[in-house]
Amino acid sequence: MDKFITAAQAAQLINDDATLATGGFIGIGFAETLAKAIEARFLATGHPSNLSLVYAAGQGDGETRGLNHFAHKGLVKKVLGGHWGLAPRLGQMAINNEIAGYNLPQGVICHLFRDIAAGKPGTLTRVGLHTFVDPRHEGGKVNRTSEEDHVQLMPINGEDYLFYKGFPLNVALLRGTTSDIDGNISMEREALPLDGLAIAQAVRNSGGQVFVQVERITQQHQVTPDRVRLPANLVDYVIVSPPEDHPQTFAEHYNPTYSSEVLAPLGQISSVPLDARKVIGRRALLELKKGGVINLGIGMPEMVAQVAAEEGLLDSITLSVEPGGIGGQPASGLSFGAVSNPSAIIDQPAQFDFYDGGGLDQAFLGLAETCPEGHVNVSRFGPKLAGAGGFINITQNTQDVFFLGTFTSGKQCLKFEGETLEIRQNGSQKKFCKQVQQITFNGEYAAKKGQNVMFITERAVFRLTENGLRLIEIAPGVDLEKDILQQMDFMPEIATNLVEMDCRLFKQGPMNIRYAGSMPVKQLRSMFQDAAIKPSKSTCQADMSAVAV
Repeated sequence: MDKFITAAQAAQLINDDATLATGGFIGIGFAETLAKAIEARFLATGHPSNLSLVYAAGQGDGETRGLNHFAHKGLVKKVLGGHWGLAPRLGQMAINNEIAGYNLPQGVICHLFRDIAAGKPGTLTRVGLHTFVDPRHEGGKVNRTSEEDHVQLMPINGEDYLFYKGFPLNVALLRGTTSDIDGNISMEREALPLDGLAIAQAVRNSGGQVFVQVERITQQHQVTPDRVRLPANLVDYVIVSPPEDHPQTFAEHYNPTYSSEVLAPLGQISSVPLDARKVIGRRALLELKKGGVINLGIGMPEMVAQVAAEEGLLDSITLSVEPGGIGGQPASGLSFGAVSNPSAIIDQPAQFDFYDGGGLDQAFLGLAETCPEGHVNVSRFGPKLAGAGGFINITQNTQDVFFLGTFTSGKQCLKFEGETLEIRQNGSQKKFCKQVQQITFNGEYAAKKGQNVMFITERAVFRLTENGLRLIEIAPGVDLEKDILQQMDFMPEIATNLVEMDCRLFKQGPMNIRYAGSMPVKQLRSMFQDAAIKPSKSTCQADMSAVAV
């Protein structure tokens, strides 16, 4: 029982200048009790100080929880993370050059944990080439204080790779559900196991200490040994957390459908109001491939799952989220990452193995800003540091990529009437810019690799070509010049066979989509239009025979 200590005692054991690795995805799996205790000790004594903080996925609520507890001058000196947007206090410190800051791809960092555990010098991958992570651009450095190089260009057999250097880890802050008296940790009430095992192995093999926050202690586990996710030989100390600091997500204290304790009843999907988000989700739904393995990003892409549920199409595809959930229906908001009724949940590094190897059929991600070349920025906006998360891993290794977002940023006023769209007010900021502020996705690189890339908004759809963005669809009722071209900072290529978006996108009630063979009817029509081929009547009849329109 020597392993069982209080959070305050745990904080006392963390030395100045230590390198901490934290597990978590937004609020899932984050050791809030331990983070609060470290913050409290620092505010009272000034120690521990000058910590280096390393994490893969974003951890926080955008306000005070999660990694925001570390946002005190002197507490940390360096942060290397995959996503910064949920810890704005840390982000502001980086913007102010009060700490050294690095933003590397989420999947690379969780693989780096595993490679550090294995005693390897670092992680070798193509992920990050030709983005801001590439040392020929910014090398993932956030500010001028970030002088150390963490990424190296390494040509091998005539091909470029990026090498992400490994380093020792001194402390792990992790979370589980139940510990037995020896310190074996199960995670039966956690929504995800994440990269906990990789971090624990990396810290232990670096000679460091592993701290694990749990809900409860048992004399002996009643679960089978395969349910123990952190074995006792990797765990130095166990801390029992008060319930308020151990929510399953930062939005829900406990949802049993996330941990498969119960199954969510079928047929209880609430209808989403018709707005720009729903139109975008519906248009994206028309591109889904039947039987495909799909990734949905946070934010706007979450709507794809909701409209798929409305249309009764969730069982036609396999949705996945980068922290490890497969199947079921992904949650949204501060519960994003969790999945109701999942088919399987795997470790985050294993999920990124699958993603990086090209296992995804399609990916739907957010659109913050783009430019004539089709570059996309979701990571840096002036003084606002968002971070890339898993965006780079996913977009560089998926053949079919769809960027979803409203046409302009800020408050828009739209009117839906008679299956048409009227733009009454545009947002205050243009998303289609002459140049993006940072390259999170390189459109020219994607075009050279032959990726299929589309940009879907509520009023227009674009396809990426070797010449840049091509406008291929506009909403019925929308004026091409006033509502689209005047709201862009550049002139896109316009398809000679420009067509209207499906009118069903703009009406109340279900669209009644059915799949034809392996793809929706809209995708079949789009293929003919893009190829400038006019299908014969017999071909149409053969391809559309299984479609209800």
